[in-house]
Amino acid sequence: MPQPAAPDPRTPSPDIRATDTPPSVGQLPHEESSEWINTLLLGMRLSGLNYRRMQMRAPFGIAFDTDALCAQFHFIAQGSAILRIGDEDQRLESGDAVLLPRGGYHCLLSSPGVESRDIEQIDAIPLCDSFSCIDDGSSRFEQGQGVRLFSGCMRFDLGGMQPLISMMPAVMHVGTLLSRYPEMLPMLEAMEREACLNRAGAAGILSRLADVVAASIVRGWVECGCREIGGWVEALRDPRLGRVIVAVHREPGRQWSVADMASEMGSSRSAFAARFRSTLGVSPLDYVTQLRMRLATQWLREKRLSIDQIAWQLGYGSQAAFSRAFKRATGQTPGEARVG
Repeated sequence: MPQPAAPDPRTPSPDIRATDTPPSVGQLPHEESSEWINTLLLGMRLSGLNYRRMQMRAPFGIAFDTDALCAQFHFIAQGSAILRIGDEDQRLESGDAVLLPRGGYHCLLSSPGVESRDIEQIDAIPLCDSFSCIDDGSSRFEQGQGVRLFSGCMRFDLGGMQPLISMMPAVMHVGTLLSRYPEMLPMLEAMEREACLNRAGAAGILSRLADVVAASIVRGWVECGCREIGGWVEALRDPRLGRVIVAVHREPGRQWSVADMASEMGSSRSAFAARFRSTLGVSPLDYVTQLRMRLATQWLREKRLSIDQIAWQLGYGSQAAFSRAFKRATGQTPGEARVG
């Protein structure tokens, strides 16, 4: 049976920063939704900390204790495994991929009764920077025997939209998205080939494919799987209030006032402020400040921008004014935040 074709990678994705005029009130909700999802994905950073290709035979049990600030990605290239989180087990079959956006303690097991061993205590062969291979001897068996796994630990940063991570489910399963997003299937098939054939350059290709699949899982959940969480996402799904959120994220350095934001929504100041607070739980101006501080932290640590540059981009009149606001909001000076 022919498989769905992957989208042409040469086709550029829309860039919301190129939009000169705000969308009109009469636009369809999915157009508004697409704009803020673009904002989300443009700000998303998946920085791979380590990747492992594992070839195992039963019985095996591998324990992962991933930092809550990191995401853990698992892909089953061959065979099957059980994913255990707390007292809950989920069976993963060949071709399955899962993303744990908040990491945490979990295990991959060959069967329910197997004891697990910390992944950090298992001997691994470094293949290149941040990529290693674990082989318990199953690679010497005939093709099709044993279990082949690929795992990646990634620093998961959504920039100004970081609160969304706390709203995500503990496990995000790619299998629930394939019917809606068939273009993900060729990516998973490519991962399976790279994990099983041991071709030159497989480490780099697997790492990049994992990043793309993880981003696609997040996009799919935002588009069709987060209706139940309300609050922040509800604001983004509301075409009028969502327009305000998109505008603020697009121009975090603008000197926003409640009147400006109410105008974006097409509402009075009092009605807008009440709607904003009831939906997001904070005042409009507090939201702007929180966004600026999250962006500042990201720019300090990742982009290594100077404090002057950050102050200017976020609309502060001086380095001193920005530093005071940053310390008041985070409890740290910008210099302390830069070193983590």
